[in-house]
Amino acid sequence: MKVLIVLTSHDQLGDTGRRTGFWLEELAAPYYRFKDAGWEITLASPKGGQAPLDPKSNEERFKTDQTRRFEADAQAEAQLAATVRLDTVSADDFDTVFYPGGHGPLWDLAEDAASIRLIERIAASGKPLALVCHAPGVLRHARNPDGSALVAGRRVTGFTDSEEEFMGLTKVVPFLVEDELIAKGADFSKAGDFEPYVVTDGLLITGQNPASSGPAATELVALAGDGAA
Repeated sequence: MKVLIVLTSHDQLGDTGRRTGFWLEELAAPYYRFKDAGWEITLASPKGGQAPLDPKSNEERFKTDQTRRFEADAQAEAQLAATVRLDTVSADDFDTVFYPGGHGPLWDLAEDAASIRLIERIAASGKPLALVCHAPGVLRHARNPDGSALVAGRRVTGFTDSEEEFMGLTKVVPFLVEDELIAKGADFSKAGDFEPYVVTDGLLITGQNPASSGPAATELVALAGDGAA
């Protein structure tokens, strides 16, 4: 199985002067679910090269066994330093796609034409797609072949308004994931703040927050398992 992991290239947290990017656990946990399943992993980002890590996600209180494993993994770190440009990849070359979150995707991937095309192609091709935490927000402009919103009528989850309020960033982010998905017609559900929660609707998998990234990846491996080499 070949999986494309799509990371943000955006590293500025609005006008706060603080850094952002992808959330480490949301890359590391899925990365090793896929690697341990024997999958071939490709990392991509809009700009290519080094994808920016949200420094907050690497604070001691947020570290996990998987984030420590990633940091000690020279091959993984080399992949992260040399992500391929998103506009150079084809959905046809992959069996599935996974989007980690972090706040960065709200600024770039949510508006990125290559990302939107990729999501629409994966969905139209009948391949599974998984997105966690803030990443479900990148579905906002994706559409079905008939022009309807991709998430309309679909069961989804993502980083909630109350979780964003807890982070103190409701006035900083360009949009709130929960509100945006509901506005696009999605059937949004959630668990308690920062509790692991995954929703699977057909071939679309969404996870609520960082703790949901590993379970979402496990669900993706199970869903795509019939095609595993």
